[in-house]
Amino acid sequence: MTAKAIVPPPSLPGFETIVRYWDKDNETLTAKLMPGDYYVTRDDEMITTVLGSCVAACIRDVQSGIGGMNHFMLPETSSSRLRSRDEAVVGTALRYGNYAMEHLINTILSHGGKRKNLEVKLFGGGKIIASLSDVGARNIEFVLAYVDAEALKLVASDLGDIYPRKVNFYPKTGRVRMKKINELHNNTLVMREKMYSSSIKDVAVESSIELF
Repeated sequence: MTAKAIVPPPSLPGFETIVRYWDKDNETLTAKLMPGDYYVTRDDEMITTVLGSCVAACIRDVQSGIGGMNHFMLPETSSSRLRSRDEAVVGTALRYGNYAMEHLINTILSHGGKRKNLEVKLFGGGKIIASLSDVGARNIEFVLAYVDAEALKLVASDLGDIYPRKVNFYPKTGRVRMKKINELHNNTLVMREKMYSSSIKDVAVESSIELF
């Protein structure tokens, strides 16, 4: 008998372009984030991404289970740069931490989440290429200051160091699994850190930690 194809439930409006697939290893529907993406869901699914110097915030309403993740590459930009239609910024605002955080939180709230119920987990910001500027450290400084300024509840984090990370987040339960990546092809990493668009492939995992 031929197995039936699994048809995922529709995503929330606005997330139709996010790649979603059935992860056989974890036996769950999964949304895959690339740099500059974010995703919010009410369903029992996993959100996954791979981080170098980038940072991801995993945010959820602990009462309703609605939540999501972002993946940003640079700490922040200004409204004036967007208004001036700066070529490097227009159309890529979600690459910046301040917009990525605001969009993620506002989308959760617009679909029934309550600010008082939000919890935050933060990952990434590794200095994975010694010769490149330490944008990871600036991302970490930004996101910790943002969480503090917005009086959000930070319940866990794994930031800095020299390792890339793979993060799997289950918004419905708040569970996070993180893998530190031990070996990468340097050419792929350099392109990723400079161009913010390359996928990391053929990686060897150093450890798998059930964090929270």
